[in-house]
Amino acid sequence: MRILTSLRANFLTGLVVVAPVGLTVYIVWTGIGIIDSWVLPLIPERYQPATYFGVHIHGAGLIVFLIFTILVGYVAKGLFGRWILGRGEMLVSRMPIVRSVYRGLKQIAEAVVDQSTTTFDRVCLVQYPRKGIWAIAFYSNDARAEIREHLGKERKMISVFLPTTPNPTSGFLLFVPEEDVIYAEMSVEDAAKLVISAGLVYPTEETRPPPILQKAG
Repeated sequence: MRILTSLRANFLTGLVVVAPVGLTVYIVWTGIGIIDSWVLPLIPERYQPATYFGVHIHGAGLIVFLIFTILVGYVAKGLFGRWILGRGEMLVSRMPIVRSVYRGLKQIAEAVVDQSTTTFDRVCLVQYPRKGIWAIAFYSNDARAEIREHLGKERKMISVFLPTTPNPTSGFLLFVPEEDVIYAEMSVEDAAKLVISAGLVYPTEETRPPPILQKAG
C-alpha cells in the first residue's frame, strides 16, 4: 500500500508540473497554427515557404504577419501613411454599420496597445447579482459625463468590470456606488487566478501586495 501511495503522490506531483507546461505549449502551438492558416493562403504559392524548403514550416505565417504589421506601422507613421489612413477612415465613417464596428475595435486596440492608458490596477468586491452575494470585480474608472448625470451627483459612482468564470476576458460593466464597494488588497493577477480557478486558488499572505500599492483610482 505504501508503494501505491507513493506512486500516486509522485503522479499527482508530476501532473501539477507537466499539465501547465503541456497546456501552455499546446495553446501556443495551436495559436501559431491558426495564424498560419489565416496568413499563408493569402501568399502566392510560388512565395510559400514550403515551395523553397519542401516542407511546411510551422510559424512561417506568424513571421510573415509580424513583418507585415511592422511595415504597416512604419508606413502609417509617415505623412503619406497618415494621409492614406485618414482617407480610409473617412470612407469607413460613411458606412452605417461598418463604422460602428470599426470605431469599437479601434478603441479596444488603442486601449490594449497604449501603455499610458489606465488599466485595471485595483480589485474590489461588489454585491452581484443581488445584495448578500459578493463577486470579484476590477475598478475601472469614476462614472463621468452622461452616466454621472443620470445616476445622480449626490454620491460617487464608479464603473467596475465583473469578470466571468473561467474566462475572465468576458464579463459585465457595472456602475455602482463607491460606498457599496469593498476594495481588496490582492493583486489583479491573484484575483484573475481566483476567478479562473473558480475559487480553488486563493492568494497567500506572501503574494499580497502592501496596501499602499493599491491606490485609489
